[in-house]
Amino acid sequence: MVVLAVTWMAKVGRESEVAAIFANLTTESRKEPGCLMYQVHKHKTDSRRFFIYEQYKDDAALESHRAAPHFLQFGKKELPKIAERTEGHLFEPLG
Repeated sequence: MVVLAVTWMAKVGRESEVAAIFANLTTESRKEPGCLMYQVHKHKTDSRRFFIYEQYKDDAALESHRAAPHFLQFGKKELPKIAERTEGHLFEPLG
């Protein structure tokens, strides 16, 4: 399993648009056969900050996600227009 943890900051006033894009990404990503979990979180006190926790079966499943039409449309094309990716880290389980 591989885990991807990503943080995005919405541009001022664009929070609801970012949330809508993440709603689409969540719906479509969860349909991927190698996606074990895709959960978007909104910061409790900073409405511009979003955290995404993703689990994939293996590296190939993550690469498949990154090549999926919904990721290319929403994650690569639309989201960067209204938000900035501030962090992204890959993890793997210890045991």
